[in-house]
Amino acid sequence: MLSSTQTISKELIRKYDQALPRYTSYPTVPFWDKDAPDEEVWKRAIQDAWLTGGKSLSLYVHLLFCESLCTYCACNTRITTNHKVEEPYIDRLLKEWAMYLDILEETPHISELHLGGGTPTFFSPSNLKALLDGIESSAIIEKDAALSFEAHPASTTTEHLRVLFNAGFKRISLGVQDFDKRVQKAIHRFQSPEDVQRVTEEARAMGYNSVNFDLIYGLPFQTEATIRETVNHVLNIRPDRIAFYSYAHVPWMKPGQRGYEDADLPNGDVKRNLYETGREMLEEAGYIEIGMDHFALPDDELFTAVKNGTLHRNFMGYTTHNNPLLLGIGPSSISDAQTMFSQNAKTLEEWNEAIDANKLPLHRGHLLSAEDIILRKHVLNIMCRNKTNWSNENDQCDFLQTTLELLKPLEEDGLCIVTEHSVEVTETGQAFLRNIAACFDARLYRSKGEKTMFSRTA
Repeated sequence: MLSSTQTISKELIRKYDQALPRYTSYPTVPFWDKDAPDEEVWKRAIQDAWLTGGKSLSLYVHLLFCESLCTYCACNTRITTNHKVEEPYIDRLLKEWAMYLDILEETPHISELHLGGGTPTFFSPSNLKALLDGIESSAIIEKDAALSFEAHPASTTTEHLRVLFNAGFKRISLGVQDFDKRVQKAIHRFQSPEDVQRVTEEARAMGYNSVNFDLIYGLPFQTEATIRETVNHVLNIRPDRIAFYSYAHVPWMKPGQRGYEDADLPNGDVKRNLYETGREMLEEAGYIEIGMDHFALPDDELFTAVKNGTLHRNFMGYTTHNNPLLLGIGPSSISDAQTMFSQNAKTLEEWNEAIDANKLPLHRGHLLSAEDIILRKHVLNIMCRNKTNWSNENDQCDFLQTTLELLKPLEEDGLCIVTEHSVEVTETGQAFLRNIAACFDARLYRSKGEKTMFSRTA
C-alpha cells in the first residue's frame, strides 16, 4: 500500500502509461480461443471445479437493461424504457440456471451471489423477488454467503432494498461515478448526493452491513477541484468500501464514448493526479488502499482478507471468496471453471435464441494450458498479494525467464524487488500493478502489441 505521504514522479507515470489489461482473468479475454468451447468439455470442467470447491460455487447474474445510456460505460447493456422486457428475461435466466443445475446433478451450495448489469434496479422489486426465489429454491445459500447487487441511486426504492434484504442480501454497491454537474451531463449519469445518502441510510437502517461506492477518475471535464468536491461528499456519507476506477476510454468498442472529444479528457500525469488527490483524501479519512483501485475501512471484510492473505480477484473484481467455480448467467456473462473459461453470447437476441432452443448460450471460451495455469497464479498473486514466488517446481514454467528480463527496468525504477524466484511490489510499485502483472503475461508478450483494445494504465 502506498503511503499517503509518498508521491509518484511524472516521469514514472509517463513511462508506464501503457495500454494493458486489468487482469480480472488470465489469460485475458482478447487472447482466448475464438470459438465457443466444446459443450461436453465445458460440462466436465464445471463438474471438476464444483467438486474441487466442495460443491460450492459463486454465481453472477447479468441484468442487462438500463433506461438510459451512460456514455462512459463499457458494460454490455440494452437501453429501453419498456419494462415489459423484465418477465421474459427473468424466465430465460432461470432456464439457463436450470441447465447448469442439470449439469451439476445435485443441489449446489452458493457462497457468493452478485447481481450486476446493466441496472439491476431497473427491474421491479416483484420481478427481482421472482428471480431470487427461483435461484434460492434450487440451491443452498451458505450461512456466510456474500450476496450483493449493483444499484443506481436515483432508481433504487425502499422496496428494492427490502426485497433484496429479505432474500439475504447484505451488500450494496452504488454507482456514484462523480457528483459534478458538468461531468454528469457529459457522461449522461445523474444522481445527487441526497439520492446517494438516502439509499445508503435506508440500507444501513434495514440491516445491510456493507455499502460500496463506485467512483471514476479520468472522466471528461474532471479537475482536481471536482474530484475534491466529489470525494468530500463521499466522505460525508462514509461508505464501507470505495472502488475508485480509472475511466477506460475505448470508443472503438463503445461508440457512446464518442459523445465527447479526447481533448475533454484528463490524460497521463494529469489524470493520475486526480487519482492521487482522491487517494490522499481517502487515506486521511481512514480508508486503506486494497489491491488496485479499491479502498476499505479497517473493519471491512475486504481489508481482513488482505491481512489474512485470502483476497481474490475474478470477473466480479476483488472478492473475499475464492471458489474454483464461478458461473455467470445472462448475455455476455463469463464463467470460470479454473481450467476453462466460457463467455455467453453477447447480444440479447443470440442469447434468447440459444435459451429458447434449450442450449447453453456459449459464445467463446478458453481451455487453459499448463503454462496458463501457472502464470494465472502469479498474476493473481501480484494483483491480490503484491508478491509471488516460484521456488516450488510446480509453480515454474519457461516463460518466467522472460518475466525476469521484463521486470529488470521496473526493478531499476523502484517498482519491485526481484530475486531469481520471486518478485515483491514496493510502495511505489503499488500504483503500477498492471505493469508488473503484465510481465507475467506470455500471451500479451507474444502478440507483440498486435492487440490494442486495452485501456491505459495511468
